[in-house]
Amino acid sequence: MSKNVVIIGSVALGPKVACRVKRLDPDANVVMLDQRDLISYGGCDIPYFVSGDVSSFDELRSTSFHVVRDPKFFKDCKGVNVFINTKAIGIDREKKLVIAEDLKTGAKKEFNYEKLVIGTGNRPRTLEVVGHELEGIYAISGLDKAIKIREEITNGHIEKAVVIGAGAIGLEMAEALSDMWGIETTVVEVMDQILPGIVSYDMAKMAQHHMEENGVKFYLSEKVLSFEGDTRVKKVITDKRELDADLVIVSIGVIPNSELAKGAGLEVSNFGGIIVNEFMQTSDPDIYAGGDCVAIKNLITQKLGYFPLGSLANRQGRVIGTNIAGGRAKFDGAVGSFVIKLFDIAVASSGLSLQRAKKEGLDAISVFVAQLDRAHFYPEKEVMFLELIVENGTGRVLGIHGLGKSKDAVMGRISSVAGLLKYNIHVSDISNFELPYSPPMSSAMDILNSVANVAENILEGRAQPIDLTTFVKLWKDREEGKVVFLDCREEQNARPYVDKYSKYWINIPQGELKTRISEVPRDKKVVLVCNTGVRSYESYLILHHKGFTNICTLLGGLASVKNLGIDI
Repeated sequence: MSKNVVIIGSVALGPKVACRVKRLDPDANVVMLDQRDLISYGGCDIPYFVSGDVSSFDELRSTSFHVVRDPKFFKDCKGVNVFINTKAIGIDREKKLVIAEDLKTGAKKEFNYEKLVIGTGNRPRTLEVVGHELEGIYAISGLDKAIKIREEITNGHIEKAVVIGAGAIGLEMAEALSDMWGIETTVVEVMDQILPGIVSYDMAKMAQHHMEENGVKFYLSEKVLSFEGDTRVKKVITDKRELDADLVIVSIGVIPNSELAKGAGLEVSNFGGIIVNEFMQTSDPDIYAGGDCVAIKNLITQKLGYFPLGSLANRQGRVIGTNIAGGRAKFDGAVGSFVIKLFDIAVASSGLSLQRAKKEGLDAISVFVAQLDRAHFYPEKEVMFLELIVENGTGRVLGIHGLGKSKDAVMGRISSVAGLLKYNIHVSDISNFELPYSPPMSSAMDILNSVANVAENILEGRAQPIDLTTFVKLWKDREEGKVVFLDCREEQNARPYVDKYSKYWINIPQGELKTRISEVPRDKKVVLVCNTGVRSYESYLILHHKGFTNICTLLGGLASVKNLGIDI
């Protein structure tokens, strides 16, 4: 007898479940329901469709062999029956029925199930302020909205756009509007940094500076109060200014669509995610859930977390499909891994940021380094920036973050650690991490090893570093005469700074420091700097050995300062 499997939702999770079930159990009767008419597309790809990088929306829902994944495709190629424009409105767990409504006719339908899968995704948070109903204001909530935005842009009437929210989607949309279409684009964010809660303040400032160099304006720590216009938006009013706008994109986060599950009496977390076990079963073992509507374990904090990512939805879909077909596959949880392209750079992270670690009550430190991503003698190379978050005392690695122009190289370093974080690795595991080496692709002592080496030095008390934020504060206070900056580079590199700031910028190359140590003032705080932090650390050791105590070294060096957009 064939098994009845009903799947609610058919964007990412649902199709993966359906295809996996049919591969393992060809006799299963699999039905997918979706309230929209566009199904099985890459939601994370929407900004690239809006930008024009992806020319047609059909490309987002096509196979690698260019067949559109529509209901006919699923019926003919996968043996799965798909009902579009069909909204599930109730679940009768006792009778094992899904009650649905045909959104075109209003007719009610019932679907019997033995195993049910909820993949209802999420919905965007709304900004319920005066004027939010005006035309030209969009939240990214599906491919249909993306098509409307693209149509508005290609009509040629959009000159100024405001993006509200500086999370990943907001930044991707800002790049899409500014880079490909030449639209004057402004981003408004209520927090004091972009990518809040994902990367550190300093790395966020570096990414922001790069976007500003490419024409995007930012207003941080600013709250939107209202929208103005007749029938269409013309202005965005914040607590600090008025911004002209022909188009507004609201990207302030998402909420799990768990009302259907909650109405059926299934267990739901305090933030709205459907609670599932390691087998992706809900509190009813015959009902599975996955994707953007579920709460899953954060493998670092061991608490319930929310990870609305298409990559996780696909992996969870495979697990669910395996288990419905009789297997016992597990999905343990996630650490939270992320990568984004912003014009010419990539920003990537995995695990906790320093702010998030401290919010979780962890005693954590941040270690920031800048280093070439290839051998220093190889002609083609770029500076990469890595930040490692480590627990004080235990040396446990809590997170890693990266930024650089060699996008695949940045993602490769972060990915290397992402797969290990759930095993509670020690910083020494990264310090001795084995990586392939070839001068065109890496350096003998890789930046990944280097950031862990620096972390070990700090944890063991062999270094007294300062971060970029502290450096900026010390630089602003330089006129008080309490601090001096010791440039450890060669004379030709340091000369412009010495000439401009002779009162508080001195130059002693690291190789000459031992013989010129009498030139280092003992009555002031000495900030050691070089290009990336290597020579300044060597100089720190020399001075520390000679009894200097009021000294510190800048993590990431002047290369990091430059990428913050600070002109010294």
